[in-house]
Amino acid sequence: MPIYEFAPDVIRPIPETTFSAEHFKERDDLQRLLRENVAVIAPDTLVIAEEFGEWEDSRRRIDLLALDSNANLVVIELKRTEDGGHMELQAIRYAAMVSTMTFEQAVRAFGDFLRQSGSNGDDPQTRILEFLGWAEPDEDQFGQDVRIVLASAEFSKELTSSIMWLTTKYELDIRCVRLRPYSLEGRLLVDVQQIIPLPEVADYQVQVKEKARKERSARGSGRDFTPYDVTIGEQRLESMAKRRAIFHVVRHLCQNGVDPEEIAALFDWRQNRVWYVVDGEVSEEEFERLALEKAADDGPAFAPHRWFRSEDELIRANNKSYAFSNQWGGQGWQKGMTRLAEKHPEFGIKFTPAT
Repeated sequence: MPIYEFAPDVIRPIPETTFSAEHFKERDDLQRLLRENVAVIAPDTLVIAEEFGEWEDSRRRIDLLALDSNANLVVIELKRTEDGGHMELQAIRYAAMVSTMTFEQAVRAFGDFLRQSGSNGDDPQTRILEFLGWAEPDEDQFGQDVRIVLASAEFSKELTSSIMWLTTKYELDIRCVRLRPYSLEGRLLVDVQQIIPLPEVADYQVQVKEKARKERSARGSGRDFTPYDVTIGEQRLESMAKRRAIFHVVRHLCQNGVDPEEIAALFDWRQNRVWYVVDGEVSEEEFERLALEKAADDGPAFAPHRWFRSEDELIRANNKSYAFSNQWGGQGWQKGMTRLAEKHPEFGIKFTPAT
């Protein structure tokens, strides 16, 4: 169906075009732009490699390799052609090749990608952990599945039939995103539509698969990843990871006059396990510098990814800056939340498993 321009006195169709007619190249233009704006075709993903091909006896390379927010690998293949070629076969090969990738290998690939793109100052492991919302690497949860995203100007009937068969019979997670170009007064407009599976069906499929994945994970590891709903007075926070839930409670208390030292005293741990503290009310960058210097000078060890330390997460009081630990789980989390609620009933702190 064409796209129309609604002018004041007339409705005009916008002429459909092709990427090749507009001299729009596959790698130099399409891949480059989508690499920097991957959410257009694959929301909630982080690109960790481009033209990835770190395997023996093969010259094949993945256009874009990404992670999704559930720590699954995502193979992204791009075509500017009018039928998609044989991209589904390529993508399945690539998915099989990367299916054994470990967290450490992903960090190494991401580090190479950051250096190639000029982001040498970024730590790849920290970036991945922050994207996943993890406190530390977890090989058991990493790369449990490989998803495939195919983006093309159009898809042939043979290709879409193959995809439908693979997704229906074998439950492979393959998505087809159509990029249909239009020309308007020298500008290139692109209609982006996910055609397989339809978005409303995809949402349901994701929920079913995610539920099954969590059930397998819980049975296999014995760890409890249950999200929680938290109420603090009239404020309600829904479906939060445990470490985020306790951090929001602690931050709320501190912002409303509770001393961080008092909070540390509620726990059986040494103070530096609850807070990492540096002198002065400092910025995020200054905090990390001072913390690393403190650790190097025989102070408590400081691993940046183990603390809530971004600009809006730091607690500043007593002419000091406090970063709250994100190492919470199991009975320690339950006891911590209970003690905070009992010690400060005036804040109406409640927490229940999310439904």
